[in-house]
Formats: sequence, C-alpha cells, structure tokens
Amino acid sequence: MTLPGNLVPAEPPAQPAAPRDAVTVVLLRDGDQGLEAFLLRRVKGMAFAGGMTVFPGGGVDQRDADTSVAWAGPPPQWWGEVFGVDPATARAFVCAAVRETFEESGVLLAGPDENSVVADTKAYSAARQHLVDREISLAQFLANEKLVLRADLLRPWANWVTPLEEPRRYDTRFFVAALPTGQRADGETTEASDASWQTPAEAIQDAQDGRRMLMPPTWRTLDEVGALGSVEKVMAEQRSVEKIIPKLIRDGDTIRVVFP
Repeated sequence: MTLPGNLVPAEPPAQPAAPRDAVTVVLLRDGDQGLEAFLLRRVKGMAFAGGMTVFPGGGVDQRDADTSVAWAGPPPQWWGEVFGVDPATARAFVCAAVRETFEESGVLLAGPDENSVVADTKAYSAARQHLVDREISLAQFLANEKLVLRADLLRPWANWVTPLEEPRRYDTRFFVAALPTGQRADGETTEASDASWQTPAEAIQDAQDGRRMLMPPTWRTLDEVGALGSVEKVMAEQRSVEKIIPKLIRDGDTIRVVFP
C-alpha cells in the first residue's frame, strides 16, 4: 500500500527513535450489515497520526503495572508468553488496554465480579475524566468502584512496531474485544474529531476513495477481522503474535509500505 509523502520526513533520522510501548483495542460488534469495528478519526495536527482513522488506544502508563488491580481471566504470565515479555510488563499492557478503551470510547471491560460486566458506564463518567487527566490510576478507579478487570474479554491479536524511518515510534500490542451487552461506544475524547461503527469493508473502501486515511496496521487488521465475519469467529481465532515492522520506501510524492 502507499501513503502520502508528507507523512514521513524526507530524510530518515540518523539514529532510529526507541519505540514506546503502546496498546490498541479493536472493539467489535455484530451489526445489521455484519461485523463492525469502532473507529476514531484523530484530530488533525496531532504529533502522531493526526487525521488518521484508528482504533482506541494509546501509550502505556507506568501505573498500569499496579499489582493491586482485581483481575479475572488469563493471568499476566499467560499474556507475557503471548507477547514475549515478563509478567509485570504484560500486566501493564492489559491494564492499559482496558484503561484506554474506557477513556476513548466509554466502554469498560470490567464488572462487579469475575462473571459479570458493567452494563451501563454513565455512572463512571466523572472517573473517566479523572483517568484522562491522570488524576487517578486504573487501579484506584477499579478499587474505588469495587470492580474487577475482565482480562478474559480481551484476545491478543498482533504486535506492530512503527517503521524505523518515523521520528515517533511505538511498539503497539493489538487486542480484540467484543462490545459488552448494554454498553455503547461514544468516542467522547478530545483526541478524536469523530467516531463511528463501520464494517471493515466500508472503512477500507472509504480509505481507497480518499474519505479516510488508514495506517498500514489498521488497514491490515480491518482486512483480517473482516475476513472472519463475526465477533464470535474473531474472538475464537488463535493467533501467533510476532513483531511486524513495516519498511517505508519513498517513491516521489508517495511512500510505499513494505511488509516483512
């Protein structure tokens, strides 16, 4: 695939930037037209991926590794084996995924106990803003509300690393999750200019027609989940997660993205 040439500096940095740990959650539901993904269009002018259409996600906060989080589902050791990191780092990835999903979409993958999920998150709107403002950590929020993090509602999907040519780089773990019954995704975040549910095919067509801009990992992921066709099949998919680092090749006014 190709990208506009102005998205990447004309000259690559002499020393590649160290990638920062990040997470992305592909939030899915079965709609009238088939499988749909929740997508955010990032505000233009943002330092990274401004104007791009993305899934909810963001950087990992050091407080995401807090071991006091009430946890249900596969333990950090299991997630560590999947992503090739130590359990403490894996815990931070999963907690960051739950936190970022709540901050950016209002969807909360947690419940009063290990067998239930919050059905309506309106009561936590103030806490959501406190999380965005970094006034509280995810662990504090869950403890205050007596909620259990539901790691079993997430599935590992991929690990994409920003190309070496980019000045800002992220080592991003991709998760998939189903929209919990009763909850709604609102996209009420200052980082997005709009939010919507779309079938993968619609989103990709919008990109091909110039109505959206998709980064290669987003495009590839939409293609992959779209091919499976339903939330059940996506959540049941067994994935082998390995790092993918695309290479960028400048070709005049465009950049070709080459996958390994």
